[in-house]
Amino acid sequence: MGFERIARRSLPVAVWLVGALAAQIATEARSQPAWRPEKAVEIILPTAAGGTNDQMARLIQKILQDQKLVTSPIVVMNKAGGNQTLAVVYLDQHAADPHYLLYATATIFTNQLAGLTKLHYADLTPLALFLVDHSVITVKADSPIKNMRDLVDRLKADPESIVFGMAARGGPNHLALSQAMRSAGVDPKKLKTVVFKTNAESMMAAVGGHIHAVVSSVSAALPQVQAGNTRMLAIAAPQRAAGALANVPTLREQGIAANGIANWRVAFGAKGLSPAHIAFWDDALTRMAAADEWRNQLAANNVGVNFLRGKALAKYLEAEYNDTKTTMADLGLVK
Repeated sequence: MGFERIARRSLPVAVWLVGALAAQIATEARSQPAWRPEKAVEIILPTAAGGTNDQMARLIQKILQDQKLVTSPIVVMNKAGGNQTLAVVYLDQHAADPHYLLYATATIFTNQLAGLTKLHYADLTPLALFLVDHSVITVKADSPIKNMRDLVDRLKADPESIVFGMAARGGPNHLALSQAMRSAGVDPKKLKTVVFKTNAESMMAAVGGHIHAVVSSVSAALPQVQAGNTRMLAIAAPQRAAGALANVPTLREQGIAANGIANWRVAFGAKGLSPAHIAFWDDALTRMAAADEWRNQLAANNVGVNFLRGKALAKYLEAEYNDTKTTMADLGLVK
């Protein structure tokens, strides 16, 4: 009897102790810090040091460190080579490790579609869209081609009458031109193109009258435009850009139903990242992209703010991949 009375009296105390212990464990679990980098972070760059991509990757590095969004050391690793495939392979070798970020260009699409690599962008973890660099079509300042209608009319009469300069066959600029011409009723496979080592070389060829038009990035075209040597006929984008490009009409404004194949910049993590890893980079990169220093650099480069993450980023990449695949197939470039 005595034992039963003690047990009955002790039961409420035991229940209270269990409840208190559970509450303490829950409180401690909530107070535990979320995942943060535990060692040096590598920003992998698929291009050589010194270019615009290198500049932007190092600015990301600087802002993340200056604002203490990442407290571990950050290094930028230039993994140029293989038409940007080496950097993607390097990231893929670090599966489930959140300390590696790839600052990728749209070449990650074209390489896989052209059969240069088996790695699909969906094999990695998309984290954030930083910017979108749209293509522009440029002619010499005194060219008789005044607008896209003039250009299309000439191409319909003779597809080989216009020689286009560009920096890479099958790259975003070439694809943007091909998509526009297909939409305008011109067979993109019949276009006469010349590939130069750089966009700057193609622009000089246009200034010298050796080619009729250039399709390039805005940053490559703008210096010659501002010097009065060339004119932009159109920007391959959903809407007009701001700043120095405010007066450049889109393709759609000139009757061509195409938005262009954009050369975006996206941060990818390795495959297999955990929700905690993704949540950390989601927060850190969102804060980084909101920094005045970042936005001012985008404005200086005549690139608009196009930050996306999560489901919006996944939807954007899927649409861009499908457009890229369709346009490359038109050119017979899909393997």
